[in-house]
Amino acid sequence: MTLLMTAQLLALFKGLATSAGLIVAIGAQNAFVLTQGLRREYHWPIAGICSFFDALFITLGIAGMGALVSESPTLLSITQWGGALFLGWYGLRSFRAAFQDNSLKSESRGIRNLTHAILTTLTITLLNPHVYLDTVVLIGSIGGQQAPDERIWFAAGAISFSFIWFFLLSFGARWLAPLFAKPIAWRILDMCVALMMWSIAASLIFS
Repeated sequence: MTLLMTAQLLALFKGLATSAGLIVAIGAQNAFVLTQGLRREYHWPIAGICSFFDALFITLGIAGMGALVSESPTLLSITQWGGALFLGWYGLRSFRAAFQDNSLKSESRGIRNLTHAILTTLTITLLNPHVYLDTVVLIGSIGGQQAPDERIWFAAGAISFSFIWFFLLSFGARWLAPLFAKPIAWRILDMCVALMMWSIAASLIFS
C-alpha cells in the first residue's frame, strides 16, 4: 500500500469518525427518524431525505460554505429563530401526544401520507440550525483543512456514515416494535422527545 493510499484511507476513516461523533448524538432528526421507524410509516423516504441533505451540506461545507455561513449574522439569526419556533411547536405536539392513549397499532398516530412525511422531514431538517452547525460548519471546516487530494475521501467517509446511520436507525427500530405496542412506552418516548425539542429550542434562543 502506497503512502498516498494510506493517507486517503486515513482521510476516509477520519470523515467517518467525525460524522459519527456529530450525527449519532440524539437530536431532532434522529428522534423523528426513530419514531417513524417504529411506526413503519414512510421511514425509508424519511431516512433517504435526511441522508441526502447531510450529503449536500457536508459537500457545501467542505467546499467553503461553512466559513460563509458562520460569518453571516443575518443568516445565523434566521436559522436560529426559525429553528427555535419549529422545535418549540414540535415539542408541544409531542407533549400533547404523551397524554393520549396510543400504541404502535393505533391508526390515529403518525404521518397522514407521503406528502406530509416529506414536508415534515424537510421542515425538521432545513429549519434545524444544528443540522447546519454539524454538517456545513463543523464537518465542513474540518474537511476543508485536509489536503486537497484527501478532501474527497474525507467527504466520502462523512457522507457514508450519514447514510449508514439514518437507514440503520430506521431499520433497527423494528426490533423495538414489541415494546412500543404498549401505550406507556409511547408516552415516555413522546415526553422525552418534547423535553429534548424544548431544550434544543431554548439553547438556540439563549445561546
